[in-house]
Amino acid sequence: MTAGAWEGSGGAGEEPEADGMLARTMRILACFTADDPELSASHLGRLTGLSSSTLHRILTQMLELGLLSRAPGRRYAVGVRLWELGELSPLALRLRETALPHMSRLYEATGENVHLAVLDAPAPERATALYVGRLTGRTSIPTLSRMGGRQPLHTTGVGKALLAMQSEDWIDRFLARPLERETLHSITEPDAVRAEIERARARGYATTREEMTLGNVSVAAPVGTVAGLPPTAIGVVTHIDGADTRRLGALVTQTAAELGRALRSA
Repeated sequence: MTAGAWEGSGGAGEEPEADGMLARTMRILACFTADDPELSASHLGRLTGLSSSTLHRILTQMLELGLLSRAPGRRYAVGVRLWELGELSPLALRLRETALPHMSRLYEATGENVHLAVLDAPAPERATALYVGRLTGRTSIPTLSRMGGRQPLHTTGVGKALLAMQSEDWIDRFLARPLERETLHSITEPDAVRAEIERARARGYATTREEMTLGNVSVAAPVGTVAGLPPTAIGVVTHIDGADTRRLGALVTQTAAELGRALRSA
């Protein structure tokens, strides 16, 4: 395949496309989610708004490059090549690989879900917690998090820990948008969220109680600033019954400090 195949503007009779090839490719990839990991061409066409001829040409090229793979039922899935490239990211090669031993020790000490998340913030108004590491066991309480998934900052332990690392101006911009209520216990009032951030800064760790999932408590601590990596936090999620947040807070802050030192010396 030549570079021209990627740069062409479509065949005769085809409506013009305002986006470039890369933008259209990303529009296709953005259609895949945890709920819809496999999609048909007709579904992709409806979601992207691309003409059938343009969509067919791009899908063929993406299959050739390994960006997509075929799935049963004439559907498409994210390709192995994307996973392979993703594993070259600093979030995988540097952060997750360094964090795994520390996450394992935290899991062994608690027996609970262990989460590693970074701040994904193209702008404060759109910032989320991106989960880049997760350890869980047979007896761990179910959670909504997954590797590569995103969750709100104001309703998760790692999210609040990430908020505690930000400047006041940044937080002002973040709180200028309406905050969604995930459960009846979610804290969405700006002044209340600020108070949570201040408590997290004073204690060294953040907590949530049934703010993302009913029955769950999360405790998380910021890892600190590491050159070349986004703000990072590590935490645990456990059942609300019998949750010892003070003990968990001590464990996660110790783990966060040790991980921060390991990352800065790597």
